[in-house]
Amino acid sequence: VYPLITKSDGTKFGKTETGSVWLKPERTSPYKFYQFWLNTDDRDVINYLKYFTFLNEEEIEEINVEFTKFPEKRSAQKRLAQEITALVHGESALASAVQASEVLFGGSMSGLSSNAISEIFSDIPSTEINEQQFTSEKKNILDILVEIGLAKSRGEGRRSLSDGGIYMNNERQSDPDRLVGISDFLDGKFIVFRKGKKNYHVLKIQS
Repeated sequence: VYPLITKSDGTKFGKTETGSVWLKPERTSPYKFYQFWLNTDDRDVINYLKYFTFLNEEEIEEINVEFTKFPEKRSAQKRLAQEITALVHGESALASAVQASEVLFGGSMSGLSSNAISEIFSDIPSTEINEQQFTSEKKNILDILVEIGLAKSRGEGRRSLSDGGIYMNNERQSDPDRLVGISDFLDGKFIVFRKGKKNYHVLKIQS
């Protein structure tokens, strides 16, 4: 009989608890599955490596030594998430989940599907627009920044571009004359704008 697994706060680890995780990708996508393990509490992560992976004692001890020295790097959580995601969903799904996770830290968005983008930015402010607005003609980036609230005026938007603080699909923008068209939409559906490090806004094509 496998012992009941509890978290550091004393609550049960299982599908009936808040923060549950499912093995079927239809219930928990590989990205969210990866994130679930990546967010493991520092107090639980070494035990979870013992419970849920096939790493041997020596490997886990090496991870623990590194993790104890530099807990801020979250190396143990990353290894846990990698091992279990690969085991359950395969290496390809793991690679996609890792790429998606890195997007929020400025990683490349190239090749991301619309489903992945929807998951990553599910809690981010967004604006829906009609596709015709971008197929008939392109729009100036300054007008878009004002429209979605990342700039109060074209002048403020121009200054933000000049300062290097505006990103479109994680690529820095500096040209105030930049025209945005349908080809700029990821998977034909999304453009992710960012001002500074964490101020995101998603422009969506209406479904």
